[in-house]
Amino acid sequence: MQRFNDGRDWFFERRLGMFIHWGLYAIHGLHEQEQQRYGVPAGEYAKLLGQFRPDSFAPESWLDLAAEAGMEYLVLTAKHHDGFCLWPSRETRFHVGNTPYRRDIVRQVADACAGRGLPLEFYYSIVDWKQENYPNIGRHHEIRTDPARHDWDKYLGYLKRQITELCTRYGPVAGIWWDMNVPQAQAPEVHELIRRLQPAAVINNRGFGPGDYSTPERDSDPENANRGEAAFQRPTEACQSVGFNSWGYRKDEDYYSVLYFLRAIDATLARGGNYLLNVGPDADGVIPEPAQAILRGVGTWFKRVRESFAEPVSQLLSDPALPATRRGNVLYVHCPQGLSGSALSLHPLKQAPRRVTLLNTGEAVEWTLEPLIYHRDCGAELRLRGLPTDELAGTVPVFKLEFDGPVTG
Repeated sequence: MQRFNDGRDWFFERRLGMFIHWGLYAIHGLHEQEQQRYGVPAGEYAKLLGQFRPDSFAPESWLDLAAEAGMEYLVLTAKHHDGFCLWPSRETRFHVGNTPYRRDIVRQVADACAGRGLPLEFYYSIVDWKQENYPNIGRHHEIRTDPARHDWDKYLGYLKRQITELCTRYGPVAGIWWDMNVPQAQAPEVHELIRRLQPAAVINNRGFGPGDYSTPERDSDPENANRGEAAFQRPTEACQSVGFNSWGYRKDEDYYSVLYFLRAIDATLARGGNYLLNVGPDADGVIPEPAQAILRGVGTWFKRVRESFAEPVSQLLSDPALPATRRGNVLYVHCPQGLSGSALSLHPLKQAPRRVTLLNTGEAVEWTLEPLIYHRDCGAELRLRGLPTDELAGTVPVFKLEFDGPVTG
């Protein structure tokens, strides 16, 4: 995969990120698109501004949890579709400074991230249900507003000024995470603005041009981002939320299992991609306990196998269910679908390793290099044996094979 060869290359070193969806919608705990999906009149929704009092909000607690999960960067929804801003923007009154809480959320998160050396990106929705100039005409993710007030050029000016605020007030910005360019507008000057103000910021592909990387969401991949290939050819960041139904806080949420995420994260990172895992804090600013448990479960596994997410070399193995990565003379074999038995054939490898370790536990693994009974005419084959299959049923096993020289297959 081609790197950027500039400050944006942080993206290739930090592979697992925390996504935070938070705003006024947390108050009712229904959905981050509450206003549209529940048909809430604009005037009624605007009253939530006077109810936003997240007195338990403590960004350090978010970052503590991110550290437990092994997460290496953070993306915060500075402005979602409802137009509410988590910073006191000069461009609107619909912002956190005009709530009972009053304090700048973005400032607090930025300072906390800076204190830990954690890259921070800002999510910004191009769709805006509040800003009168945005052409809300009822397309997907839009509501209908007064067409007499619609003026795309004025809205684009508004957007540029807000992006300028985000890129000049809060220190280094690691990225702008666009969402919902419903008009499919091309405005290269917007990305040029970001490049000028924050040269190390990555820009995703949902904005005003192709951007730096692809963003398959949940289990869908609308771009068909190298689906089925052993390695991503373009920088890619998959994103998923801990809950089935919502990205923001939902009181009655259904949650994915930890194992679901271990498999998804491993399958993505072993192909050279990044993974952005989302949680939605409640109205008090607290990440729900079920979400915390998922992140901690991910972290227990991820920290043990983190070193394995290196150069994708799945072409070394014939089994597409076994993604492989390489770091120097070390080969890592990933099993995102688990083990089916106590042995694992690494066909067509015929090279003897110096040592084999199960990264999940640090235990040594028995191996043999001999012809299989049913493949004797194929010569010797590297096989891992005596694997604790049942003990590993609830996780994704990763094997570390150390060789005295380059791994050639």
